[in-house]
Amino acid sequence: MVKRTFTYFDLREVTLHVAMAGEAEGELVLFLHGFPEFWFGWQKQLDFFAAQGYMAVAPDQRGYNLSSKPQAVEEYTLEKLTEDIVGLIAALGKEKVVLVGHDWGGVVAWSVAMHFPDLLHKLIILNMPHPIVMLQHLRNNPRQMLRSWYTAFFQVPVLPEQAAKVLNYTMLEKSMTGTANANAFSEEELATYKEAWKQPGAITSMINWYRAFKHTHLNLRRKINLPTLMLWGMKDTALGAEMAEPSISLCPQGKLIFLDEASHWLHHEQPDKVNQEILAFLRESEP
Repeated sequence: MVKRTFTYFDLREVTLHVAMAGEAEGELVLFLHGFPEFWFGWQKQLDFFAAQGYMAVAPDQRGYNLSSKPQAVEEYTLEKLTEDIVGLIAALGKEKVVLVGHDWGGVVAWSVAMHFPDLLHKLIILNMPHPIVMLQHLRNNPRQMLRSWYTAFFQVPVLPEQAAKVLNYTMLEKSMTGTANANAFSEEELATYKEAWKQPGAITSMINWYRAFKHTHLNLRRKINLPTLMLWGMKDTALGAEMAEPSISLCPQGKLIFLDEASHWLHHEQPDKVNQEILAFLRESEP
């Protein structure tokens, strides 16, 4: 059984709670969760990659679970979220890491790869298009506009937080179970998520990621000049698979793998497949 440890890293603006597994001398694989998860969403990856000799690390990102929760919406811009991960990499004492991101964690991972490529060996993205591709489809693709209706709802003050808490966080639970394959999340796992959502200020902070994106001023048009793997569950009901090919085309060293039977939650539904594909990618001409 792989032992996980937990610690806090005091960065320039926030303190991040971090789950870690594996030996410190191993190559570091850093996992970034999306909405509405926290480090726990990567538990099957942490254990697997630690057993393979890697140092596997998954933070609660800013605003989530046990990490700092600044109050202002402007504290959740992509600039801030990117700076957090740059600071965490430095605090972990590694010159370069492998960065893995899913959903909103994928947005942050894309941003780090665009603006701080020297910090990464490789980039791995699960079901999140390149930001410029996402923005183009939100403006021009009616199907994607419909799929992303909730992002407009999240712009409303206060009401989304109240809705999220109604009936013991049923809305957040359904945002996962209602878009996943059957049995992707156990009752015990959902109870663990609810404990994270109940942390003081967490729901508002999590939703503030959506509210703050309009305040982002980063250049999101850059190509990714790193070895990049994109895994995409074809049954994703929130993000259209038509965005995958245009995204990987912005990665000259990119590789795209579709998982036909997986949804947006592919790392929960097919952890063995996801882990093996990532491992094979890491072992290709390892640095």
